[in-house]
Amino acid sequence: MAEKVVAAVRVGPGRTEIREYPMPDIPDDAALLKMEVAGICGTDVKLYAHPPSPAAVIMGHENIGVIAKAGREFTRRKGFKDGDLVFVEHYVMCGKCEWCHLGQYRHCENTDWRNNPDGIRYGYTTAERAPHLWGGFAQYVYLPWNAVLHRVPAGVTPELAGLVTPMANGVEWSLFEGGVGYDSSVLIQGPGQQGLSQTVICKQAGAARVIVTGTGKDRARLEVARALGADCVIDVEREDPLARIMQVTGGRGVDVVLDCTAGAGTAPILLGIDALKRKAGTIVVQGEMKTFPDFPLEKVTVKYVTIKSARGHSYKACELALQQLASKRFPLERITTHRFGLKDVDLAIRSVGGKGVPDVIHASLLPWQ
Repeated sequence: MAEKVVAAVRVGPGRTEIREYPMPDIPDDAALLKMEVAGICGTDVKLYAHPPSPAAVIMGHENIGVIAKAGREFTRRKGFKDGDLVFVEHYVMCGKCEWCHLGQYRHCENTDWRNNPDGIRYGYTTAERAPHLWGGFAQYVYLPWNAVLHRVPAGVTPELAGLVTPMANGVEWSLFEGGVGYDSSVLIQGPGQQGLSQTVICKQAGAARVIVTGTGKDRARLEVARALGADCVIDVEREDPLARIMQVTGGRGVDVVLDCTAGAGTAPILLGIDALKRKAGTIVVQGEMKTFPDFPLEKVTVKYVTIKSARGHSYKACELALQQLASKRFPLERITTHRFGLKDVDLAIRSVGGKGVPDVIHASLLPWQ
């Protein structure tokens, strides 16, 4: 095994350097992951352009790899051994707080980078913290005793497994939070990798009508949405989206709205509230606008709308996402569109953000290329 690990490191807003780190020692309760694929999503685009801190960080939080070296205690506790292909969640739980005991480690203080500067989360933690390898944009990743792993099913390639995170978010947001199920009508706003994953999960759950909205620049993505089972796609710049939604639903509106837009302001939320059925609809939001001028609280109250926040995914959601990938029921290769090598991290992130290679939906970073 090499003595050094090569990694792409974010050193400032929109700036990356290729650096080398020492190969870490692996204690009995830890392991070393040889990276195969690191997925790149919209969160990477945001954090690359506007880092939450000046610290040097190895980004990459959608990580698929092979166990290169597992300590004896690590294998005893977790059941994973050398050679296993795994998906590593970006949350690194503490294992002792209330949230961890409830199984909701995504809310654990140890992994909450916003409020705990010492917390560990793959793709977010400073590379200055030993043993440095806290992100998937590297040849190897360090796995402590409290890393959360999932076995990748046989027949699922590392590149396809790179979709686990957006697919797990699809399960968490649409099924667990939104309550989508048999005969539901759903509006999905934004046909990026997250919106397309929601489309697949909603169709799998038995939704009778799935409507996906986008803009003119999303033409190729809207076609992918059709291929994945969307019953109606709407270019909001070419037609009145509310009128079209009401036409498609026979004037009833939708049961659930899933906002998967990025940087679209308040318009998607306002459309979603209007598009919900007359009473007791649900809207799941994931945006982080600091203010919302003239929020229509009266309309929300009168329509008895439930608003829920989408915050990551649970262990069960990841397991269901892996089962979905293994089922081969949908042409999910239409989502994972492009490959990039480690030296092309900057181009890969910009391309996912719509400013590099055209028509990228989900990018696969291959750290050994």
